[in-house]
Amino acid sequence: MRYSLVIFDLDGTLADSFPWFLRVVNDIARKYGFKSIASGDIEPLRRAGTREILQRLDVPFWKLPAIARHTRALKRAQLERIPLFPGTDAMLRSLSGAGLTLAMVSSDNEENARRQLGASAAHFTHFSCGASLLGKGAKFRSIVRRAGVAPAQTISIGDEVRDIEAARAAGIACGAVAWGYAAPEALAAHAPDLMFKEMKDVERLIGSDAR
Repeated sequence: MRYSLVIFDLDGTLADSFPWFLRVVNDIARKYGFKSIASGDIEPLRRAGTREILQRLDVPFWKLPAIARHTRALKRAQLERIPLFPGTDAMLRSLSGAGLTLAMVSSDNEENARRQLGASAAHFTHFSCGASLLGKGAKFRSIVRRAGVAPAQTISIGDEVRDIEAARAAGIACGAVAWGYAAPEALAAHAPDLMFKEMKDVERLIGSDAR
């Protein structure tokens, strides 16, 4: 299947933000009154879905918007500590050069996303940011409409189970990367359309098909 539109997640997919997140999450937990994460909790949480993670940490759903705003502000002040994964710009340049339309759907805001991407932001035609933790499906549908591309010609690429679930809800294909927040086996259990073990696999499995 030749895809015309590729929708990327940012954190854990293009930006190596998981180490930063682990440094700040317990400060956020103390501020908003949910459970801290011990070192032994990390791998089990990487194998859990989003709702299960929230339940395990006793995060009240009504606090999620405030937590998201606070986390975005923290990230904005510390973006220099969060690099893109090696090979990100080359991969994006290759896909764009092959004629694919690239879009960004992120829980972060657009300002942070563009600053995080730096010069790589120029490869993207569409941004739809500020998605709620469980609300990416609507963002995916909006991007598909704006791009004027059929859902069958669209694939999203992310690093969490919620990305797979949102893509399915939006009627588009889903790809999962093995280097992000969720454990690869947790992603594979949800049978994404494509799994990417390395950054170069994105270009190999999607970009080459567009040529």
